Amino acid sequence: MRHLTLLLLVLALQLTVRAQGWPADYEGVMLQGFYWDSYSETSWAKLQAQADEIAPYFQLVWVPQSGWCNSDYNMMGYTPVHYFNQKSSFGSEAQLRSMIAAFRERGTGVIADVVINHRNNLGQNGSWVDFPAETYNGKTYQMFPTDICRNDDGGATLGWASSNGISLSGNDDTGEDWSGCRDLDHKSPNVQECIKAYLKFLLEDIGYTGFRYDMVKGFYAYFIADYNTYAKPAFSVGEFWDSTSKIKEWVNNSKGYVSDKPTSAAFDFQFRYRVRDAINSRDWRWLGYDEKPLSADNYYKQYAVTFVENHDMERRSNGNEQDPIRTDTLAANAYLLAMPGTPCIFYTHWRDCKYPLKQMILARRLAGITNTSASQQKASTQNYYATATTGKDATLLCVVGNTPKNYSVSSAQYTEILSGKGFRYLLNRSANTVWMDVPDGTYEAPLEVKLTAVSNLSGASIVYTLDGSEPTADSPKLSSGAVLSIESSCTLMAGILSKGKVQGIQKREYDIFQPYDITLYVHSDISWPSMTFYVWDCTDKQLSGNWPGKRITTSQNILDKRWYYQTYRITSPDYYINLVVSNTSGNRQTVDVTGLCTDSYLCITGTQDGGKYIVEDMSEDIKTGIKAPYLPPRWEAAYDLSGRRIADRKPKKGIIIENGRKIAY
Repeated sequence: MRHLTLLLLVLALQLTVRAQGWPADYEGVMLQGFYWDSYSETSWAKLQAQADEIAPYFQLVWVPQSGWCNSDYNMMGYTPVHYFNQKSSFGSEAQLRSMIAAFRERGTGVIADVVINHRNNLGQNGSWVDFPAETYNGKTYQMFPTDICRNDDGGATLGWASSNGISLSGNDDTGEDWSGCRDLDHKSPNVQECIKAYLKFLLEDIGYTGFRYDMVKGFYAYFIADYNTYAKPAFSVGEFWDSTSKIKEWVNNSKGYVSDKPTSAAFDFQFRYRVRDAINSRDWRWLGYDEKPLSADNYYKQYAVTFVENHDMERRSNGNEQDPIRTDTLAANAYLLAMPGTPCIFYTHWRDCKYPLKQMILARRLAGITNTSASQQKASTQNYYATATTGKDATLLCVVGNTPKNYSVSSAQYTEILSGKGFRYLLNRSANTVWMDVPDGTYEAPLEVKLTAVSNLSGASIVYTLDGSEPTADSPKLSSGAVLSIESSCTLMAGILSKGKVQGIQKREYDIFQPYDITLYVHSDISWPSMTFYVWDCTDKQLSGNWPGKRITTSQNILDKRWYYQTYRITSPDYYINLVVSNTSGNRQTVDVTGLCTDSYLCITGTQDGGKYIVEDMSEDIKTGIKAPYLPPRWEAAYDLSGRRIADRKPKKGIIIENGRKIAY
């Protein structure tokens, strides 16, 4: 009985934790993995191609609503039609699943954009109120006109419905109206059933980690509590565009019946507004003015997702200015990443400022700053603003502004580790650790890495290794400020040596890029008399001539199937290629396959999407299995089962290990 009671207590605790909208002491940083109309640049395939670079820095990636909206390029998914059909303008369901799995394997969760305030109808025969019937796991889910709020679209929907002899719900909207789609009546048991099944599907079937709820001002927060308590997302954040007091009220109202804790975090809009006003006015005192953001409150900072720009605020075009951060992008993000709350970096900022943002994230991590860390204002003037945030391991002093160098800092207390246009980062010397000024990553040329000792210990020096082993008192030594040349790929480990003891060890993994070849293999499950590859790279340069491209005649038998293949050169870390396969005349073709940068095995299925054949990526199945003979493209990576390297020759028979997989000859 004692063991059963303990088990029940553990289960109850797990339910309570899962029902909390955002964990306390959370150290993660989130990436908004898209911008407005970013269909091509942030397609599922292209995000997956960036997983190796994104995942080490971001623990969460928020992506657009992924369901089919009955149209390509339809409002970024914010006018949803289908819940269980996950084909979207960003890629197929198979590509979505593959992208989510790739991030999950690297320890990064993907956040779904959940749009349930409203839903678009099919519009067949001029109807305003027809929704699709969708069958999932043997059960059909469909919303009806009676699931639409009575006062939807300011009463216009009711007028149309009445004139056509159709009844809507008897309930008014519990929040704000939006005329772009039909506002759903969340009091309806049918709406609740459909949405709960949809949320479970996103988490347990598609593989999402949590939800970003769109336009939560459109319905009462209790329903968020109900949905989250049922679905149990690990993370939940709502878009409640309002004052801090109103956002706090919404967070409080998201408390569920499993615990007395909120079931959702919220975006910290006042944090963003203060940064914008400081930048646009060139007066950095705005960062200290009221109204205080959510992240400044000791209770609510756990539930604050901070940001400085997003898809609703960016400058989209000359005729659609929105409300962007016009200058000082680095200063804005430096402040964001030095403060409590969970920072959410905008994709265009990451794309354009990748190198300094990586350094800022590493500095936050070095200090051990979490969403509940304490922060203290140190200076507030028109030309600069300084704040010190105490993390689990150190205090990070952030100075931002027009003239951040003008803020005087005690060198006996702090060491500067990072600076740039409009910002400075300094770490308290009692941290007793090492700062390396080049972030992890893949580089095209040898590196010069400066190592700085952040220490108050007498006679401290830096010790390091390049093989990933922990440095000791006998390891090579450097003085603070010394520059280390990195000529080849390595794992740099460095720490502070004082009185024979090494502490504060930090790690960087550097990959010095070498161009390499990839081979694309294509097989068709249906009759396909010829194979023509149309290939273009990430700069839109054609690699196989004009459409329909180059006819491929080289082929190999792999796992009893005929695969046509062609080899291409990857010339830089960010380089990738894209492929469309067709027959010789080009009148039969596949969908675009994008973001290819490794050997790939692509199978043309018999299923079509808009008249184009869907391609299934079979790479994982092929690479992890024992294959029929083929010549590995890079023999220097091949070994026999005794661990002996095989150089420049093909074995006559037997089994070898190449790139971590078995190959039979």
